[in-house]
Amino acid sequence: MLILDDIRVTFNGGTPSEVTALNDVSLHVNAGDFVTIIGANGAGKSTLFNIIAGTFLADRGRIVLDDNDISNYAEYRRSNYIGRVFQNPGMGTCPGLSIYENLKLASMRGRARTWRPGYQRKDVERFRELLSQFDMGLEERMDTDVAMLSGGQRQAITLLMATITQPKLLLLDEHTAALDPNAAVQILNLTEVLAEQFSLTVIMITHSMQQACTIGNRIVMMNRGQIIDDIYDDERRTINADNLIERFRSLKNATLSDRSLLS
Repeated sequence: MLILDDIRVTFNGGTPSEVTALNDVSLHVNAGDFVTIIGANGAGKSTLFNIIAGTFLADRGRIVLDDNDISNYAEYRRSNYIGRVFQNPGMGTCPGLSIYENLKLASMRGRARTWRPGYQRKDVERFRELLSQFDMGLEERMDTDVAMLSGGQRQAITLLMATITQPKLLLLDEHTAALDPNAAVQILNLTEVLAEQFSLTVIMITHSMQQACTIGNRIVMMNRGQIIDDIYDDERRTINADNLIERFRSLKNATLSDRSLLS
């Protein structure tokens, strides 16, 4: 489904501040996988997402999505196939537009965009049905500016916008880290509901060992720009946070942040 083959990314090449952010990374993600990625700050997790999304191009390597080589696709072109949710709830929505207008724009991703004034009945009914499962009352507030919503409500809208066209791949970049604990739990539950409902392939970055052990079917560990472990199937189903921390520590030169140990 998604193939990363020998990806290498270097910043400030040829200078004293040269940094290899991704060092010959290869990864094969199957359709329907829900992969959690863990690692300390600087491990290369966000760089990996930026390379997949097309924010910048790799120095070397190949990216294949559903048998299509997208290695040289621009970011806007990849966005037709890839949904992404960031840590900051404000990054995924358009302030000044209503919930309905944000969802309408998102639902037109990958299609020619023509704007008709007023609400379209079929869209209202569809959006209302989708929003009602969030149990936040948002289905009754579709004319509300998203800037007036709480962080958790806004992230719920962002999550729906990223999945409403059923993308081939969903990237979640610590999408609950900026939320209070109750909102974070709610958004994680919604994430699992939407992933199952739309049969999505998901890759989620997290610093939480607990999240990594309870969500998804596969755990990928990164350290210093490399994938150092890949846990799946029976082993993934039996692992817990303590096991995961000990396993990470046992790997050569692997480091964990205090944030990961405490979450």
